Amino acid sequence: MLRAEAVTKVYRMGEVDVHALRGVDFALHEGEFLVLLGMSGSGKSTLLNILGGLDVPTEGRVFYRSWELTEADADELTRYRREHVGFVFQFYNLIPSLTARENVALVTEISEDPMDPVDALDLVGLRERRDHFPAQLSGGEQQRVAIARAVAKRPQVLLCDEPTGALDFRTGVQVLEVIDRINRELGTTTAVITHNAPVARIADRVVSLADGQVIHDDRNPDKILPSEVVW
Repeated sequence: MLRAEAVTKVYRMGEVDVHALRGVDFALHEGEFLVLLGMSGSGKSTLLNILGGLDVPTEGRVFYRSWELTEADADELTRYRREHVGFVFQFYNLIPSLTARENVALVTEISEDPMDPVDALDLVGLRERRDHFPAQLSGGEQQRVAIARAVAKRPQVLLCDEPTGALDFRTGVQVLEVIDRINRELGTTTAVITHNAPVARIADRVVSLADGQVIHDDRNPDKILPSEVVW
């Protein structure tokens, strides 16, 4: 579904070139649950941003199915993000003055075939909290609203950057269970970034990065449920 070929990303920091990615080859297959594993600075967020059309590579090519994203202009990348990709970040980015339902509706109002916002909240177990504001929700509930917002437009791809990074263990497991459920029940192709090796065990496949390069890419023969994760 997504493919990167010899992707390099170089950031100019003053007079210094920072090589975030160094000739990465990568594929994300339809319907799979993949974890990108690596320490801070390994390049995993940069790779996710490029796959999601939030950034462009310095060199190399990126494809969504047969569409070469590296040939797309800014308007085409906006359409790609709006129509095909859902994003979940470490921090929830909810609008404080809007309820959970209204935060989700922001996405559904600009989507072609969206879910009903309440149905999306029901999917993450928050139907009864639909009229609560973010300040009235726990951190885990806010993250689940963010996930509902991401999946309400029925994206083909869900990209999650450290979705449990700001949460405690129990709440983090609940969030991982929601992401796993979406992958299984909706068939959404899912990639999750983490630096926590035990979390990687919930994936179908694990890709490890270090110093901007893929150092391991393999199927996970010992996949477990999120509730079985030992941090």
